Amino acid sequence: MRFPDTFLDDIRDRLPISEVVGSRVTFDKKKTNQGRGDYWACCPFHGEKSPSFHCEDRKGRYHCFGCGVSGDHFRFLVELDGLSFPEAVERLADQAGIPMPIVDKRQQEREDKRATLYDVMEMATQYFEEQLHAPGGAKARAYLRGRGISPAIQREFRIGYAPESRNALKEYLASKNAKADQIEACGMVVHGEGIAVSYDRFRDRIMFPIPDARERVIAFGGRALSADVPAKYLNSPETELFHKSNVLYNFAKARKPAYEKGQIIVAEGYMDVIALHAAGFPNAVAPLGTALTERQMLLLWRLNNEPLLCFDGDDAGLKAAYRSIDMLLAGLEPGRSARFALLPEGLDPDDLIKQEGEGAMRDVLNAALPLAEMIWNRETASGIFETPERRAELEARIRSITSLVKDESVRRHYEQDMRERLYGFFQSSQPSQGSGRGRGNFNAGKFGEGYSQTGGRYPSSSKSGKGRVGASPSLLNSSMVKKGKAGIPLREAALIMGAINHPAILKRYFDEFIGLTLSSHVMAELRQKMIDIYVDYATRQEDLTAEQMRIAIGQTGAEELLSKLDIQLSHNRIWQTGINAAFEDAVDGWRQAYALHIRRHTLQRELKSAEQALASDDSDENLDRLLNIQTEIAKDDGMEALIEGFGVSSGRPSRTF
Repeated sequence: MRFPDTFLDDIRDRLPISEVVGSRVTFDKKKTNQGRGDYWACCPFHGEKSPSFHCEDRKGRYHCFGCGVSGDHFRFLVELDGLSFPEAVERLADQAGIPMPIVDKRQQEREDKRATLYDVMEMATQYFEEQLHAPGGAKARAYLRGRGISPAIQREFRIGYAPESRNALKEYLASKNAKADQIEACGMVVHGEGIAVSYDRFRDRIMFPIPDARERVIAFGGRALSADVPAKYLNSPETELFHKSNVLYNFAKARKPAYEKGQIIVAEGYMDVIALHAAGFPNAVAPLGTALTERQMLLLWRLNNEPLLCFDGDDAGLKAAYRSIDMLLAGLEPGRSARFALLPEGLDPDDLIKQEGEGAMRDVLNAALPLAEMIWNRETASGIFETPERRAELEARIRSITSLVKDESVRRHYEQDMRERLYGFFQSSQPSQGSGRGRGNFNAGKFGEGYSQTGGRYPSSSKSGKGRVGASPSLLNSSMVKKGKAGIPLREAALIMGAINHPAILKRYFDEFIGLTLSSHVMAELRQKMIDIYVDYATRQEDLTAEQMRIAIGQTGAEELLSKLDIQLSHNRIWQTGINAAFEDAVDGWRQAYALHIRRHTLQRELKSAEQALASDDSDENLDRLLNIQTEIAKDDGMEALIEGFGVSSGRPSRTF
């Protein structure tokens, strides 16, 4: 619909933009000058702690100096609430007290029809709610009680019940003066060619109303109570109001808590969303029985730059997670991606929360894997790349995947990330000298230019994703990035020695260990010896002890190196890598060292890119980017132990090294 410019200007003139924005943010009292119509707040489009979002009544515009978003009254609602432009105009016109303009007759008829359909859907919602609490709804109430859905949650989500009747709803709506064509247009009955008399689509089902961004009911999802029906879940068909690829269940309710928490969770279904909401995660939404679509991802990215995609812990859940990867790639932009939260095998969010509590669910979310990690897992999960042809095939597949990223800068970083993973992947499978295995040579080609490694049999990645390291508080202090006399970075020494003195770390984090990017050639050689020893024991299905690992390494001529590394770590008071540290502390220490190690390499790559950008364009923007990255590196160097209770297992005071 096209609106006259004079009409839009009238809305802008009558409605200060601070009134529109102020309904969604809290203005900063210190920076805001209300008398001049100059307002500042924390940006609702991206998480921040200091206000960089500015709106000015005189200009009728807003702009964020942090993330760069800008626009007027209408764009604010379109971008923030996911409304269409006509919907934003209608809402602001109503807020400003201005009647909508008269449009052409056909358009007016269509708008009138849509308004009437909303009324029919609301009547159906009220009917289902009433039926849930009627005598015939006893079975449905018992089911909801068994699933732990309280009456308060039932009311909040307007859950109802469709009776086991072919015409109960149809007759009810007709009694409320709804016409047959309106009931059909809402998708509430099954009708059409070959059907003499239309009948209710939903029968003997628990009903979940599906609201739009303005909380108007536009469709339903029905959960069957009988076990012998073809479809356990049944959604409304596509209608004038409902296009399922554009809608997310609970989107309207989840918007505000998503902004407040700086996080949006995407579950797989209605019950998952409701269980999460009841457990203290109101920032959850779900697609409607199908895989996520590009349109739905755009809605999610308006709420948060890194939505958490939560998948059930079974083969179907993992396959669904893998299927979503290719859809995501085209929409990636700087700072905009997604993370994957994989539940324990056999559990969905509802099961996990009931069995282990909301803390377990929060742990799953905190351990969510980045998109790059999921790509790597998918491509290497079930392959054995023991020949040059198979390794070349893996490289070609990954090259093809990264080419799907449209944004040039993001694509460049993905290519760099995958090059490093391939390097570690093939390097880790190189047989050591004297091992009795054959040696060969592998050239990475254009994608992996700059490395040449040989390949052997490589254990596949875990399908469940277990053992992946997520971002977590730092454990290691600034000394971890210093180098010893031998020029070995202390953090690399800690990662290697932690696994030597606690070989069970290799079993738990084997993929992460072999994929480490090591700047020290000495550490890379030692790492390969460790892998050979570990694989030999694993092949014989024998557990490897620290003593056996150190003896085997010593027999390769590296005994003196181990002594030097022990001294280096001891002088820097890095006790958690030692053989006497409790395994729980050793694991915590290794995970934190790994997380910081990955972060440091990422920052170094970004620093190099920023330096190149500044060299070619000496702009303030490029200079600010360089300084920000340098600040992040400095903060990383100065991190302290933040894990509550760390060291207790080893008999040390909490929060100490």
